[in-house]
Amino acid sequence: MQTISRRQILGAASMVGIAPLVMTRAAAAAQAGLDLPFILHAVFFSNETHQPKPLDPHAFVKDASAPAAVGPQNIPHAAGFRPALVAGPLDVEAFNAQGKSLGFTLADWFAAKGSVKITPSGTGAKLDCQFTQLRPNGIYSLFENHFDQKPIGFTPSDGTGKGNSFTADASGSAAISLVSPGPLTHDNAVLLVFHSDNTAHGIERGEIGVTAHHQIIVRIPA
Repeated sequence: MQTISRRQILGAASMVGIAPLVMTRAAAAAQAGLDLPFILHAVFFSNETHQPKPLDPHAFVKDASAPAAVGPQNIPHAAGFRPALVAGPLDVEAFNAQGKSLGFTLADWFAAKGSVKITPSGTGAKLDCQFTQLRPNGIYSLFENHFDQKPIGFTPSDGTGKGNSFTADASGSAAISLVSPGPLTHDNAVLLVFHSDNTAHGIERGEIGVTAHHQIIVRIPA
């Protein structure tokens, strides 16, 4: 995996507030199709929930002073670990909520990049996704966020959980195309989930923060 600098991550965090405006103009100019970049889920989540310090609720680091607690996305974590800070040291090992190593550093985790082209397809939408700098040979799935549901709902992007998963190649790159069963609106996002247990879970994401980790995301512009 190619690593990413703290400056690049903080730059993404500072831009997330203006990104919806930029993408909205793109939507108005391209109603027949959208080309959208993914951003780090950590940045998106921290911005949406107004975290005092941007953090990743799905990746953890060692911290001897941290008690066992429930994290900001209601993910319980073991004592001695805490959610990773986006601006914290990046050359440290990443763990799941139970303290099991994910096999890479935070720099590797935050390096993921992706884009999606969304075009109308019947009553739904076709998604053509490209990814780089993922976990080499890692197992991933695409899910759809439903922000109009409380709590926020998640469904497999293909509607069935049979065609929304893929394996990155040895360089961490991947491409996948699928059709969402319904139209995508600002109430939705396309979410990339990493499976640290090397197993796709069909219509479910897996155990959040333990075997399933939100890595990058793109919300559909208004």
